[in-house]
Amino acid sequence: MAATTSDAGTRRDFLYVASGAIGAVGVAGIAWPFIDQMNPSSAALAAGTTEIDISAIQPGQQIVYKFRGHPLFVRRRTPAEIAESKAVPVASLPDPLARNANLPDSAPADDASRATKPEWLILIGVCTHLGCTPTVSTPAIPEGDYGGWLCHCHGSQYDVAGRIRKGPAPQNLAVPVYSFLSDTRIKVG
Repeated sequence: MAATTSDAGTRRDFLYVASGAIGAVGVAGIAWPFIDQMNPSSAALAAGTTEIDISAIQPGQQIVYKFRGHPLFVRRRTPAEIAESKAVPVASLPDPLARNANLPDSAPADDASRATKPEWLILIGVCTHLGCTPTVSTPAIPEGDYGGWLCHCHGSQYDVAGRIRKGPAPQNLAVPVYSFLSDTRIKVG
C-alpha cells in the first residue's frame, strides 16, 4: 500500500523532532565538560569550611588559624575584656554595624552582636583599611590604646571586640559565618 501525503508529513515531522533531540543531547554532552570545569575544585571546596578545636585556648589568649587564605583570629576573652567591651556605647564607634556574617547587615556593633558566646571572639584578621594583618595586644606586649589589635601600617586600632576605634580603617574586623559544634569545637564557613 502506498503512503499517503499526510503519512509522509507525519514521518517527516517525526524525523525532524528526533534529529533535533539527538542534536541537542549531543551539544549538551560536548558542552558539559566546559561548563563543569568552571566549578570550584575539591581543594577549594574543602577550604570553604574548617573545624577548629578550641579546648587548649586559655582565657586572654588568641590563636591564629588560616581560613580561606586569610588569618582567622580565635580569642578567648577574659571577664574583664567582656565587661570592657560591653561598656562601650555603640554611638561612640566609628562603625556602628556588627559586620557579623551570622546576623543581618543592620545589626549594631554591640558586644552581643560581635560574639555569639561572649567568651569566644572569632574574627577575620584583615584590616579593613588596606588589608594588612593587625597584631594582637597582650599584657606582655600592649598594642594600641584599646587592648585589641593594632595595624602597624597605618595605625588603625581595634578594641577587644574587633571594632575600629581609631585610625583610617572604615569598618570593624569581619566576623565570619561560624557555629559551635560542641563546647570545644567550632565550624567556620
